Amino acid sequence: MTELRGVLAAVATPFDADQRIDEARLRRLIDNLLDQGVHGLVPGGSTGEFAALTPDERRRLLEIVIDQNAGRAPVIAHTGAITTAEAIALSEHAVGLGSAAVLVLPPYKDRLSIAETAGYFRAIADSVPVPVVVYNLPLATGVNLTPEDIAGMAAQSPNIRYVKDTSGDYHQLTRAIHDYGDVFTTLVGWDTMLLAALVEGAAGCILGATNLAARPLVQLYDAVQAGELAEARRQWTRLYPVMRFLLSGGYVGGLKGALAVLGEPVGAPRAPVSGLTPEREAEIAAIFETLRASAGGAQA
Repeated sequence: MTELRGVLAAVATPFDADQRIDEARLRRLIDNLLDQGVHGLVPGGSTGEFAALTPDERRRLLEIVIDQNAGRAPVIAHTGAITTAEAIALSEHAVGLGSAAVLVLPPYKDRLSIAETAGYFRAIADSVPVPVVVYNLPLATGVNLTPEDIAGMAAQSPNIRYVKDTSGDYHQLTRAIHDYGDVFTTLVGWDTMLLAALVEGAAGCILGATNLAARPLVQLYDAVQAGELAEARRQWTRLYPVMRFLLSGGYVGGLKGALAVLGEPVGAPRAPVSGLTPEREAEIAAIFETLRASAGGAQA
């Protein structure tokens, strides 16, 4: 069974001028990410605007990604949904296509209890033979899953083996890494916590920022794994302004606008999410200019 480690790209979903999935751009984006050395692909998540996609679009998106990937890296499909039945159906579809694991966000419409959330995850985990990555994003779901909650679910459903921690709570993140590393593996999902999380012992990350800076993020990860912390800190000093920018406004609009500034447009976010204001566009353009001046570009 594939171990999920390293820089896992939360893949943006390109749209054409009519707001349909742009297959050609998606295929180019996948090739670009893989050429820059990412260790895995995570399509259809928050960065991929899953909530704005129909179930059929979510399936088609994954089919394109897996076809273009052609076995080059693990694909971890996001299959979270409003209902348990839909999440199971999406998970089974993903496994049938060859997904190495599934990333699952809890339902985000009604604030569930911990018991209800645990039942949802266990039902999905028991329905598929691949690892489940618990996507802890309390800002969206209203439910924060503590390390104890995740360990309790894993004790009953061994397929629950990972957490994408996007809680923004550094204390909780470090407890997951240090106190529960023998129960589940932690992947960080909060962009500005990346270096600290890797140094603490996180296995890797699932970040939308990878669409903008895949190679430098891989270099950062490699430096930490090699114990070259001075080099890791050098890379992080360059990358941090990009991470801060994404978290300082609308994430998807900021990401897609930044890709356009880089000359790699993937279309606008699907309405009602808006793109960059002129002020924010100027801000990210200045950040990229500084990156180019310091070491050859955000995608170098």
